[in-house]
Order: sequence, then structure tokens, then C-alpha cells
Amino acid sequence: MFRRVVQVVPTNDFRVYVYFEDGKIKLFDASNLITKGVFQRLQDISVFIDTCTVLNHTLAWDLGGKFDPSECLDLDPEELYNSCPDVMEPKLDNSIQTAKG
Repeated sequence: MFRRVVQVVPTNDFRVYVYFEDGKIKLFDASNLITKGVFQRLQDISVFIDTCTVLNHTLAWDLGGKFDPSECLDLDPEELYNSCPDVMEPKLDNSIQTAKG
């Protein structure tokens, strides 16, 4: 079964709540990812939050701002679904940005 991301909610501590089509909510911790290769561009928290979106049915960062898949960084939705812990719906506060998706 192909997993589809329908919504993402980035936080101020480089984590992302990832909502899947089947109702599951996973928490992706990007703190290690942003230290590697092309993902280093996400070390600026405003870039991390402002470009975080759903693109091609998965968590992505739209670095070009045009929803062009060739200008984004995205992650495999199956890997997110299988490796990230299940979490409950987050309570929105200052550490969580508005939902995107």
C-alpha cells in the first residue's frame, strides 16, 4: 500500500508532525537530517518552517517556492510511516506552526 501524507505541521525544534491519509499521525525529528548534504539548507529554522509542505503526497521542503518537484527536498512516505513514532494530535502553541497541506 502506498502511504500518502495529507498534512504537515513543522515545529520550532526541527520536528514535523506528519498526518497520513489513514488517520495516523507520526512525528519526524529532522535534527540529524539537517546536518547532512543538501538538507543543510534547512538549518535556518525559518527556512525549515516556511518551506515545509506536502508535495507529491509526502513531506517536502519547497525551496524554490513554486511547488516544483525538481526544486524541493522530499522524503519517502513509506519510510516516514514505518520509522517515525505514532503520536497524538499536537496542541497548538508557540512551538508549533500553523498546519500545511
